[in-house]
Amino acid sequence: MPLEDYPRPSVTVDTIIFTLRDNDLQVLLIKRGHPPFEGMWAIPGGFVGIDESLEEAALRELEEETGIRDVYLEQLYTFGDVDRDSRGRVITVAYFALVPATVIAPRAGDDAAEAHWWSVYDLPPLAFDHTDILAYALQRLRYKLEYTAVGFELLPEAFTLSELQAAYEVILGEELDKRNFRRKILSAEIIEESGAYRTGEGRPAKLYHFRDDAVAEVRARRLFP
Repeated sequence: MPLEDYPRPSVTVDTIIFTLRDNDLQVLLIKRGHPPFEGMWAIPGGFVGIDESLEEAALRELEEETGIRDVYLEQLYTFGDVDRDSRGRVITVAYFALVPATVIAPRAGDDAAEAHWWSVYDLPPLAFDHTDILAYALQRLRYKLEYTAVGFELLPEAFTLSELQAAYEVILGEELDKRNFRRKILSAEIIEESGAYRTGEGRPAKLYHFRDDAVAEVRARRLFP
C-alpha cells in the first residue's frame, strides 16, 4: 500500500525532570491551561513538529512550558495505548532528566498555567496516562541508581557520605545500612575525596565528588542494598 493510504497517528514527547529537594525526590509538573484535562497536573510535553527530531521537540516543549533549557535528556520509553488520548491516536515518547535543584528555577509558560515541584511519593491526580509514565520513570531511575553512578546528576559538586547515603535512601525508598553503604560506595571507585571538609556541629566531615569517569556503568552487579 502507498504510504498515504495508512492512517497517521500523532506523536508527542513528555519530559520527566527529577530533582532532590528538601530531602525528597521531586518531579516537575505543569498545570494544563487548555483541554483536555484543563486544570489538571501533567508531565511537560507536547506535539512533535514535522521538521524536528524527537529530542529537539522535547527540549523545545520543556523550555516553552517551564522555562528550563540546557538539560541532558535520556529517552525513557514509548507509550502507545490506543485510548491514552481523547483527541485521537497519539503515541508519546518519554524522556527524563536528573538535575540538582540549585540549577533550575521553573516558570510556567506557553499553554501551562503553573509549573511546580511535586514529591513523587505524594502526587496529585495526573492527566492522560502520566501516572503510569511517572511510575515507569521512577522504576528506571532506581535501577540506574543501583547499577550506575547516575546519582551524581542529582547532587551538588561536593557532598559528604552521609548526604550521599540520604540521597540514595530517598530515591530507593528504603533505609541502607551505614557501614555497608560506605564500604560498597567506596569500593565501587566512583567517588573520591575532594580535600575539603563540611564544618558545623560535631566533627568536620570529608567532602567527596564523583570521578570524571563515574558516568559509565560501574559493574554488572547490584550495589544496593
